[in-house]
Amino acid sequence: MSDDAALDPSDWKAFRATLHAAVDQVVDDMAAIRGRPAWRPVPEEVKAALQDAIPPDGEPLDATYARFRELIEPYPTGNTHPRFFGWVHGGGSAAGVLAELLAAGMNANVGGREHAAVYVERAVVRWFADLFGYPATASGILTSGTSMGNLLAVVAARDAALGQNARDAGIAGADLIAYAAAGVHDSVAKALAVAGLGRAALREAAAGERHGIDVTALRDRIRADRAAGMQPFLIVATAGSVDVGAFDPIDALADLCAEERLWLHVDGAFGALAILSPAHAHLVRGIERADSIAFDAHKWLQAPYAAGCVLFRDEAAHRAPFASAPAYLKRTERGTGAGAPWYADYGIELSREFRALKVWFILRHYGPKRLGAAVARTCELAATLGARIEEAAGLELLAPVLLNVVCFRAVRDGLDEEALDRLNAAVAIAVQESGAAVPSTTRIDGRLALRVCIVNHRTRPDDLDVLLRAVNDAALTGC
Repeated sequence: MSDDAALDPSDWKAFRATLHAAVDQVVDDMAAIRGRPAWRPVPEEVKAALQDAIPPDGEPLDATYARFRELIEPYPTGNTHPRFFGWVHGGGSAAGVLAELLAAGMNANVGGREHAAVYVERAVVRWFADLFGYPATASGILTSGTSMGNLLAVVAARDAALGQNARDAGIAGADLIAYAAAGVHDSVAKALAVAGLGRAALREAAAGERHGIDVTALRDRIRADRAAGMQPFLIVATAGSVDVGAFDPIDALADLCAEERLWLHVDGAFGALAILSPAHAHLVRGIERADSIAFDAHKWLQAPYAAGCVLFRDEAAHRAPFASAPAYLKRTERGTGAGAPWYADYGIELSREFRALKVWFILRHYGPKRLGAAVARTCELAATLGARIEEAAGLELLAPVLLNVVCFRAVRDGLDEEALDRLNAAVAIAVQESGAAVPSTTRIDGRLALRVCIVNHRTRPDDLDVLLRAVNDAALTGC
């Protein structure tokens, strides 16, 4: 075989120079992020250029890098910017950037086997289990995000309800029922569908105080469903709903699950990590009693995308649905096939990236106290924004500020509800396209709301000034 068949650089010094230039560009961009637009649309000519055919004979690495600088780097999602308030996107961090580079250089597959990356993930999972008060016998796995974590938890809860035979014989005829608040993330319904139970298996639980589940009403409904011949098996508690940041009463739901012999799963995509802030940890009281918890490190922990985690109190219940040992994946006591148990036995994927390294870097470098302070600051900023909206003419707060999410709208005299919806939809787009800030929209009691979710550790009080000016300007001009 010719040496030309290898894909290594022919000139390592030239590669080093390109890599150094890229590192300098990343650092410069991060340091100057505040001076960039919060978002800007991708021009049509750029979209067209990105559809070019692959160069059949390749091209110099510097040419590919230049193409990246011209066509890709100027048009990011925007979530690194301190005024990106759309959805629930973390802002990333310098420590995470370094870790991503190092992980790419190692190119580890963390499906299993004997290598350091496996032990890094075990350490991160153990740290998280300790954070949430789980026992030493608990297990967990890092995922691409809470959507995947919710799926793994639903499958484990399904098999715990139906028995091990469900894994091999299937679940035909199973009439399993799950319960969650109206504001539960759509990934829960998707997980039920993928698990073969169907979206219709998810029952909406009545709301009580502050948008959380009414536990008394849910208890009555579960017993009525049992009497009707159905098999309740799962309650999904939300810790930080996407729309308003609401929390279900986890401790009371844990009592109910103990009474009714149900699996309690907490979808804590971002809100579970309120536990890091002493001022907000009470919101997740009882979370240590859940059978499983899914949450993201790429939100409030500011890890680069993508990094989530799902924890299980019962390691055996976690492992049972997923473990397998084909001959080509034989475990050994020594050599590269050692390192049991393998992560491939705790989830769907065999090929798994080394996402634990960026979480390990972030937890070690910043520490839980500093991370908790960043969480608390975003909530304080949201409370400040909510108070300013309540005092402002031309703006209306549409929901209490429960955590770090603020839902409000612009109002104008003489407009009915439909016209106000149209106005606020136009305001959202106008503010986004201005580059000043990025709000998203949702519906609160049927009314279209501008939704501001403060997750980025870079956000400051003066960023709220910029946002409110942009919203008021757009509303006054009618967009």
